[in-house]
Amino acid sequence: MNYEIVIGLEVHLQLNTKSKAFCGCSTDFGSAPNSQVCPVCLGFPGSLPVLNRQALELGAKVAITLNCQIAKKIRFDRKNYFYPDLPKGYQISQFNQPLAQKGFLAIEILQSFGLQDEPSAINIEKNNSMAQKKIRIRRVHLEEDTGKLFHQKDSSLIDFNRSGIPLLEIVSEPDLSSPQEAYLYLTALKSILEYIDVSDCNMEEGSLRCDANISVRKKGDRELGTKSEIKNMNSFKGVKLALEYEANRQISLLEEGGRIIQETRLYNAEKGITEPMRSKEDAHDYRYFPEPDLAPFNFEEDHLELIEKDIPELPEPKKNRFLKDYQLSNYDAGIMASDKDIADYFERCAALYDNPKTVANWLMGDILAYMKDNNILIKDLNLKPEHLSGMLKMIDSGVITGKIAKTLLIEAIQTGKEPGKLVKEKGLEQISDISLLEAAASQVIAENPKTAEDFKNGKDSALMFLIGKVMQKTKGRANPSKVNEILREKLKGAQ
Repeated sequence: MNYEIVIGLEVHLQLNTKSKAFCGCSTDFGSAPNSQVCPVCLGFPGSLPVLNRQALELGAKVAITLNCQIAKKIRFDRKNYFYPDLPKGYQISQFNQPLAQKGFLAIEILQSFGLQDEPSAINIEKNNSMAQKKIRIRRVHLEEDTGKLFHQKDSSLIDFNRSGIPLLEIVSEPDLSSPQEAYLYLTALKSILEYIDVSDCNMEEGSLRCDANISVRKKGDRELGTKSEIKNMNSFKGVKLALEYEANRQISLLEEGGRIIQETRLYNAEKGITEPMRSKEDAHDYRYFPEPDLAPFNFEEDHLELIEKDIPELPEPKKNRFLKDYQLSNYDAGIMASDKDIADYFERCAALYDNPKTVANWLMGDILAYMKDNNILIKDLNLKPEHLSGMLKMIDSGVITGKIAKTLLIEAIQTGKEPGKLVKEKGLEQISDISLLEAAASQVIAENPKTAEDFKNGKDSALMFLIGKVMQKTKGRANPSKVNEILREKLKGAQ
């Protein structure tokens, strides 16, 4: 490809506070429209804002984890623009003296990634060209959220419950070189934000939103191309797809001799395309001036030290510890550490069962698949670490087979019962009685003479078919290794 893609992201994060940024109204999601409002968040004349201390501290916690420099003096500004969901006609935000600047977030990338590439367990394990790339953070600033518009056929309604909720904006430099890198950046950022418990990061409820700026330029050019800003992306996958489409659209337009217009575009997920929303002739189209009702201030060092002490072990250090302490692969450790609740669950299981790799395999396989299919989080999974580790011990001791365990796992999750009790209730113990296994093997050989003959003639794969048939007859309860031995003996003896 003769073009380079340049992407910068603006992430808007609703902070986990019980009250709004500048008043005492509740931030509970899902309340009746306009039931959580007051003169301050509605912008009534004479009302005065008071900064939410917790919102400021959560913002500082984010800035510290993103390696940012906390400002020596912090000031709020009025960002003036007129829109129906902005009751005051301006938004209390930050401009010249934001909370923090000049940070970075490191992401792991495969150096061979291109526009359409997807990471997978296979190519990560086989390819050692994993590299860290530092994405610079331009600024982290605190502001208030706007209201929410609901458009109907012949009218629009406004719910001001969201107006005034503390919002943190995290702005990256244009350091992302592909839609895939943007996806990796967002997943890494979300993981950190959930670890430090500053937001629930629920994109469906709007507590995490992302706008993307994207441009393309000829390889070797130093000047940035004309950018488009993309909005209306409600998932990380949606961000990636929108950026892929927009990059291809811009490249095709330039190849045809056209010109990119600086504009804001919306992503249409149903059609998989971006569509024009409005032109944007000048990037600096807002009028800012200092907020007169909030005095400038600065953090004291001991206050910042207390906030920093409250930051837990983060995904990257935890991943490195998992590599060392549990001897996991780079991929496995990354998956286990990417989600705080999964990491905690994994460690609780690993403390009870002495094969961390097996625990990780079950978590990444059957358990995460069940969670995805049923749209639940691991904290809502009805399976105690004691139950999973107990089931794995039953496999090791030969009480149940691995095949039985897969079925048992689902029933244990759905009922909440201890797997050992389910095994006894349903008679699922592994069959190791030689006479019963010999009888089943003889029956299978008699029913499949051609396959038996194939094995005698040197076709080893035929044996696996016969083992499978014995397992079917015993409903997965036969000891596979013993079945293997019995079938080999019987077939060799019949030659």
